[in-house]
Amino acid sequence: MNDSVHRVNHTLRQRCLSVLRVTELTPRMRRITLGGAELEGFTSLGSDDHIKLLFASDAAQQAAIEARQLGRDAEVKPTLREYTPRRIDLDALELDIDFVLHGDGPASTWAAQAAPGQTLHIAGPRASLVVPDIFDSYLLIGDETALPAIARRLEELPAGRQVLALIQIEDAAERQLLPSQAQVEIRWVVRHEAELAAQIEALELPAGRLYSWVALEKSLTREVKALLLDKGVNEQHLKAAAYWRADASADEA
Repeated sequence: MNDSVHRVNHTLRQRCLSVLRVTELTPRMRRITLGGAELEGFTSLGSDDHIKLLFASDAAQQAAIEARQLGRDAEVKPTLREYTPRRIDLDALELDIDFVLHGDGPASTWAAQAAPGQTLHIAGPRASLVVPDIFDSYLLIGDETALPAIARRLEELPAGRQVLALIQIEDAAERQLLPSQAQVEIRWVVRHEAELAAQIEALELPAGRLYSWVALEKSLTREVKALLLDKGVNEQHLKAAAYWRADASADEA
């Protein structure tokens, strides 16, 4: 048994899945449930794993996707977007992916019109970052794009762990129920009403051995990481990722 944070690589495989259900979670977030026989063998060991969603902007790209001719040297390259597998049920052969409907980008545009019977090609995950149950407490900081990974980690944590989550959202309607066996405090930070950085500067870190995780817009991720390091967070137990960029579509994780 590996008792440290570690990476596990997977064989990269492309799958064609069907849309089974569409669920409105909040005004700006929609869950698409995918399924089908090709989901067999799907592996996702980390709560913040990423899979690639494949989108075509023309007939040639669509043909390449369907022919699964998507190697690094392929002449035709479709658009790829990365998303977190929110829920995996291999008994039912179902996979949930949660999309922020922000009005632009191929993934958001596709999710806004998705309906049962449509298909979507996915690939991955290529690897998982496995965080074993060796920490007393967790600090999770993210925005709407990070909510699937945060929610999944909370569901996976056992009782007896302490979690503080700061989640930046557009407005109060974007709050979600986030069940967990752990002892969880969630602070919803409404964008344009409160500064996330100011909240972190005033933060009292959870006690015990701490694992910290940050996923925000690129520049804000960098700022928050620096603030946490200044507060004495152990960099070896800190993962900070840029989930999108302010100068690009929020689809571009």
